[in-house]
Amino acid sequence: MSTATPAAPTTAQSVWLVAEREIGSKLRSKAFVISSAILMLVSLAGVIWAGFAAGSSSETPVAVTSDSARYVEQVPNLELTQVASRGEAEELVRAGDVDVAILADPASPVGFSVLGDEGVSSTLLMQFAQVPTVELLQPQDGVAALGFIAAIGFGVVFLFAASMFGGTIAQSVVEEKQTRVVELLISAVPVRALLAGKVIGNTILAMGQIFVLAAIAVVGLTVTGQTALLQGLGAPIAWFGVFFLFGFVLLASLFAAAASMVSRQEDIGSTTTPLTMLVMAPYFLVIFFFDNPLVLGIMSYVPFSAPVGMPMRIFLGDTQWWEPLLSLAILVATCVAAIVVGAKIYQNSLLRMGARVKLREALSR
Repeated sequence: MSTATPAAPTTAQSVWLVAEREIGSKLRSKAFVISSAILMLVSLAGVIWAGFAAGSSSETPVAVTSDSARYVEQVPNLELTQVASRGEAEELVRAGDVDVAILADPASPVGFSVLGDEGVSSTLLMQFAQVPTVELLQPQDGVAALGFIAAIGFGVVFLFAASMFGGTIAQSVVEEKQTRVVELLISAVPVRALLAGKVIGNTILAMGQIFVLAAIAVVGLTVTGQTALLQGLGAPIAWFGVFFLFGFVLLASLFAAAASMVSRQEDIGSTTTPLTMLVMAPYFLVIFFFDNPLVLGIMSYVPFSAPVGMPMRIFLGDTQWWEPLLSLAILVATCVAAIVVGAKIYQNSLLRMGARVKLREALSR
């Protein structure tokens, strides 16, 4: 009597088996669950606090002209003072009778500009659907708070998710090599399927966090009545999700490949440090240069910083319709190239134990 030999799993089935293993191990990790919960709670508290702070603020005295009043008639917490001309509006701002003046401005992406004396309240700017042009009568060194807040938001989410999951992938690869578990794994699934499963599994988890954070922002802003700000953030958040997806796959592939070149946990930093710097660079650049069109423009086309730079430019209303599509095409092409190179390094290095595998050797075989 003979028994049929079970059919070997297909490549797709192998990839999904590895992905399920990665997802399950993370969800069973108390450290991952606790850190994710803390991130979600802090994000929710921040959004709700900012919304209530904006909603509960007292009315802001604002000067408007006849051709600019229509832009702010529906904006809450504004005490409007009608003036006949820009000159009269400037006098009221200089005298301190009003905080700002709203003036029609065809050059502004939203059709009007905000005229202040030495600065403009970030709470006021947050009430507009898009960031208007800001003009100061007595400019001082400072930053536009709303843009700064958006820069921190995009930068922190990208840095946290990419570094956490990238580091997790690297540790997982080295742990499997160090304990020889990898030899059992590749006897059951192809090496490339093992790499693909790790990348897909962690990508699903990372994107899950992004979607939850986006939902928190939507719920928080809706509960606090900040619908105008929500409309302004909708497109940038959506684009951030798309760019983050391909940017994370790119980084995850490289993290796995870099980790496969070493056999001990203490040696991970020797191959992944350059990638860690690539993750940190967009965070610092977008915070320090969020109001610099040249730097943001360059960031939005460099694959490693595009997931932060392009959504930031979209939020500021500083892009043409075709720019996000071109930037995304560059990112996707780079992602494909990174997967091909990463898979070759991973396949050539995974079973080599002992001393660190040199990059040239990993690519030459």
